[in-house]
Amino acid sequence: MGSRCSYVLGYYCSRPSNAAWMDFTDASNVLRYWNRGSNINNLRYADDTVLIAENEKDLQQLLDIVKEESEKKGLELNRKKTEVMVVSRKQELPIINIYIKGTRLKQKDQFKYLGSLISSDGRNNSEVASRIAQAKTNFQKMKTVLTNKNISIRTRRRALECYIEPILMYGCEAWTISKQTQKKLQATEMWFLRRMLRISWTAKKTNDTVLEEAHTTRLLISKIRKRQATFFGHVMRREKLENLVTTGMLEGKRSRGKQREKLIEGLADWLKAGKSLEAIEATKDRKKWRTMIANAVKQGT
Repeated sequence: MGSRCSYVLGYYCSRPSNAAWMDFTDASNVLRYWNRGSNINNLRYADDTVLIAENEKDLQQLLDIVKEESEKKGLELNRKKTEVMVVSRKQELPIINIYIKGTRLKQKDQFKYLGSLISSDGRNNSEVASRIAQAKTNFQKMKTVLTNKNISIRTRRRALECYIEPILMYGCEAWTISKQTQKKLQATEMWFLRRMLRISWTAKKTNDTVLEEAHTTRLLISKIRKRQATFFGHVMRREKLENLVTTGMLEGKRSRGKQREKLIEGLADWLKAGKSLEAIEATKDRKKWRTMIANAVKQGT
């Protein structure tokens, strides 16, 4: 998010039997959170809503407008489920006070939205760690099948792809895969295979040997990158809000030190597409984009 703080509010409305449409027209001028000339102050999926503001005052003002408009439609904000979070690079996050009818909302350093963890540092490390933990937990639940040597390793790998990998890769289209994250994902992939082959941790077998016994290669990172590239191409061709958020730039100064890797940069490197702008341009040709993805998958990068 650059060097600026962003104030994020996630809340849930208790809806009546008849669906009501909430008009955000009055709220559009409350704050100036600009992205490529566009003012983005809310994200909505059904009755799950996120409000975005640049400072505490604007967020409170925006929330007050939403509360008033909600009440006109017969909706009521759930104060127990409504949380507020500051997204910033600062190690010590500022304390903010946001209220609904005199009740101060809980401030969190992360919260779950649509099944994914959103963290105050703007990174996806916590989300990836959570996905890995959930995948391992479900692997243990299916241990009797996945580690059964009476079933061929090929069939068990298919079961892994069907039941475990979707849990691990949920929401991966939005992940920024750093070198550290990639190592964790690759280690998780080998964790699955070693247990499926019942290889003890004391057995000094290299990863190459394990892959050979499992009759496979490292595929997890390529699968994630393929899903990312497919979704990215779809987003770029639609030219809607997702395109704006992905390619736009926020106002303000860049922070000191090395800049964080962006999703587009990681994809461009995986696809051997050159710079980010060249990758974005390539998405316009669907056939060319699919060919680039297929070639990258074949290379196994």
